[in-house]
Amino acid sequence: MLAFASAVALGVDCIETDVHATRDGVAVISHDPDLRRIAGIDTRLLDLDWSEVAAIRLPHDQGLPSLAEALDAFPDTRFNIDVKSDDAVEPTILAIRRADAADRVLVTSFDESRRARTAAGLPGVATSASSRGVVATMIIGIVPWRALRRRLLSVALRGCGAIQVPVRRGPVVVVTARRVADLLAVGVETHVWTIDDPAEMRRLVALGVTGIVSDRPDLALAALR
Repeated sequence: MLAFASAVALGVDCIETDVHATRDGVAVISHDPDLRRIAGIDTRLLDLDWSEVAAIRLPHDQGLPSLAEALDAFPDTRFNIDVKSDDAVEPTILAIRRADAADRVLVTSFDESRRARTAAGLPGVATSASSRGVVATMIIGIVPWRALRRRLLSVALRGCGAIQVPVRRGPVVVVTARRVADLLAVGVETHVWTIDDPAEMRRLVALGVTGIVSDRPDLALAALR
């Protein structure tokens, strides 16, 4: 929450985060499925109740917030939420509904079934493509005819408002000017992670990229203002 507050104070209006679930069905903001890395506790979140998770203290007098707490604490902030586990689907839907926040979140998952289930539970919510959609986008990009490429993309990414990808995966360049333009033509934004170099941020925006996921919002805001 301290990191979120610091980013919002800088002027950030959209936060990217991840959620897992507790044993009693509370969506918790955490990238990892367990507490080993951040708290030195060799226990999965799924093996604890929310009351036990809420009692864990981290540096700077911080704790692991629930998704509901984060949405409530930052009512004017948009959230890009990666649902990390099947157990977190229903708790995520419930937290967003209770906060009446469906119009200010984008929900996604690398897993297509998980993404689709979360989106189905929040009719009209923004969502970005799963790994399956990204792979389809890459394959379709080989098609030499622009009209056909875009027609295929509109089918493969139906219901998705964005695709969220790294600049490259190994030797394969994912983010190209042609791909970004094709996606925009079918109403799909390109969001790129994780970019902390200002020069690279400017290059990507010049390509037509719509979103930059960064650990350095201070540098991003200064570079893109």
